Amino acid sequence: MLETILQNIPQREPFLFIEAIVEQGPDSITTSKKLTGDEDFFRGHFPGAPVFPGVLMCEAVFQTGALLMSLRGQGAQKNKKALVTRIGGAKFKNMAKPGDLLLITVDFVEMLANAAFMKGKITAGGRTIMTIEFAATLVDESEV
Repeated sequence: MLETILQNIPQREPFLFIEAIVEQGPDSITTSKKLTGDEDFFRGHFPGAPVFPGVLMCEAVFQTGALLMSLRGQGAQKNKKALVTRIGGAKFKNMAKPGDLLLITVDFVEMLANAAFMKGKITAGGRTIMTIEFAATLVDESEV
């Protein structure tokens, strides 16, 4: 399933924060990311008590949203990339730590012109880690 992800979004290691598609429907997708503890960002966030940075959690949700857009056909337009244009209501409810298997779920809310409005959630071990609402707009690759 990593191949499907790589075919549909531009991010690559070391800035790829999803690794498998767990479940997919027409208006929803769940991806996963296993935090091994070997990721470089854990060396400095925080030494001795590593925590997955909130901004990277957001990025994992955004990458999952871009994947959903592409699989729904919005990202299939030639020379188009999805860029986040709005973030709202981010709530960090628990910490994600090495050993956690993150489940990243994004639900499509609506499409207005070229903007897709979505909501995302990360869970691990039955705990909600974070929730967020966001929008992404398709832009020409030449503008990126």
